[in-house]
Amino acid sequence: MNPSDPIAPEALNLFSGASGDNPFPVFAQMRELNAVIPIPFPMGGPDRQAWMVTRMEEAMQVLKDHAHFTVDPASIDGNEDFRKSLAGGSDASAPPTFFTGHSMLTVDDPDHRRLRSLVSKAFSPRYMESLRPRVQEIADELLDHVQAQGEMDLVKDYAYPLPINVISEMLGVPQEDREQIHTWSAALAHGLGLGRREPGVEENMRAFGEYTARLVASKRRQPADDLISQLIAIEEAGDRLSETELVSMITLLIFAGHETTSNLIATGSLMLLDHPEQLEKLKAEPSLVPSAVEELLRFNGPATIAGPRFATEDIVLAGQSIKKGDAVIPVLKSANRDERQFDQSEQLDITRQINRHLAFGHGIHMCLGAPLARIEGDIAFTTLLKRMPNLRLSIPRDEVPWNFTLSSQGLAALPVAF
Repeated sequence: MNPSDPIAPEALNLFSGASGDNPFPVFAQMRELNAVIPIPFPMGGPDRQAWMVTRMEEAMQVLKDHAHFTVDPASIDGNEDFRKSLAGGSDASAPPTFFTGHSMLTVDDPDHRRLRSLVSKAFSPRYMESLRPRVQEIADELLDHVQAQGEMDLVKDYAYPLPINVISEMLGVPQEDREQIHTWSAALAHGLGLGRREPGVEENMRAFGEYTARLVASKRRQPADDLISQLIAIEEAGDRLSETELVSMITLLIFAGHETTSNLIATGSLMLLDHPEQLEKLKAEPSLVPSAVEELLRFNGPATIAGPRFATEDIVLAGQSIKKGDAVIPVLKSANRDERQFDQSEQLDITRQINRHLAFGHGIHMCLGAPLARIEGDIAFTTLLKRMPNLRLSIPRDEVPWNFTLSSQGLAALPVAF
């Protein structure tokens, strides 16, 4: 196969998660082929070209080179129609969400810097560390509910509710609304993809946006000690944050604040169960948990890809001639298994000393909540293995069900006994 020939359309399954729970042999073949590979364009007409970036060095270059690559295709020749097509031609009358509005995901500097600075203080490592006792309380409360049963669905009973309760408390989302938010988030995560929009997504997106707008209105009337009230205060103090940006920001924080961390806890637990010698080592040395979290992020992190970047001018990358307007898609899970960067890259090693990985992205769009995700992962695994040292699968491994999500695949359920 010539590295300049587009790969088969089936390769797009890698982006939807439809390749199953082990796309890594395909990624290895692609890395061997080239660092940058042309693919059929999943989001537009045949006149557009897309590229998949498979190796670490080139993926980092794309993610940090904001002179040549942008997240906002409308900034290239004012291509607003193309941006709308990426959002699926959403109803213009619907309230904004992170997927349809101008959120941090969809703008570059200077707008990105302005938006990110508004929430960065609330996500500082120092503030995240101050949440550790509350995260620990939530983890223990969740396990208290199931401890006597001797079994649970690790996704439903632990991996999902832990991060959504943490981010909801930070933002000021009422307890009684959290299950509905999960329904909306799951619909978006499972129903959206590159060039893909499942039936029903539109109404869930609208409902999520309308709910968030109502929540903002409620906080305006009755401010509280939470992040939404802080963002409203900033908005009312000047013109730094518009109503559209505010609602888009909050939907992004709600969604991103739990969906990916849930995936880390659930998939990470399965990876440990798949590697019993690593699991035993971790139980024997709980101090290895922070190192194990980094290795689990590298080995099989929450996101398969980073959001598409678009070339702002013609550029050559890994010998490939990328044209202005082409979409370039860094494949994070492939880059994190790059043999050129990691010894025995296909092996899980919780003692591995990792200088860098791309599970949280790279550059100005690197995940804002990375410090919180690390704390939640640290507490989640430490508490789980301390309280349930005999953790084991309660169904055959090949019956573990998966969901296909926005940019990855995640566990639909993980029945375990202890």
